[in-house]
Amino acid sequence: MSDDEQQQPAPRRGKILEALAQAERKVFTRPAPKSANAQVKFLLTRAKESARSLAERVGTSTRTIERYRAGKLKKPQKRLRAALVEATESEWQPQVRARAREQASTTSGMMVEVTAYFGFACTGSSDDGRERSITTAISPTYAKQILELQEAGATEKDLHPIVAEAITESYFTEWGTRAVGLRADFTHVSKVEFLF
Repeated sequence: MSDDEQQQPAPRRGKILEALAQAERKVFTRPAPKSANAQVKFLLTRAKESARSLAERVGTSTRTIERYRAGKLKKPQKRLRAALVEATESEWQPQVRARAREQASTTSGMMVEVTAYFGFACTGSSDDGRERSITTAISPTYAKQILELQEAGATEKDLHPIVAEAITESYFTEWGTRAVGLRADFTHVSKVEFLF
């Protein structure tokens, strides 16, 4: 059995977590390394040249990491490729990402575009739940909560209620000016995109 066959599966992110990661990628001022060799070399600099810690992080063997560093291997299997891309993008341009997150958390907020099933709970509401496509701003307060939860390792299940609350505030209650007491939950998310 080769080292590549012993790989662990890459961690799978939910739609909200993936959308937040994509929003961060859009603020990069330079493209992240694309080839597996360049990604391994970059990640090794971030891991203080520890092939062992990088191997544990991406779910492969130390020997495989060393072979990519030396250029003996060039094309990783799908799981390793996904883990390398995710790890590289999470480490790439930390100051650029931090500035974008800080701005979203303090002044500009974020935009969200979502297609999901929205259900409502409100006294006297006649609007039945249904699938909607919504594009709306999220206030800096909610952006900060969402980004802090993401940073703390929140799961998709943890993020759903806060994103629903943010969309409810900005879209359905128009920042608290109408439909007081409305609560919208969203499920069956088919598409979600954030923009800093």
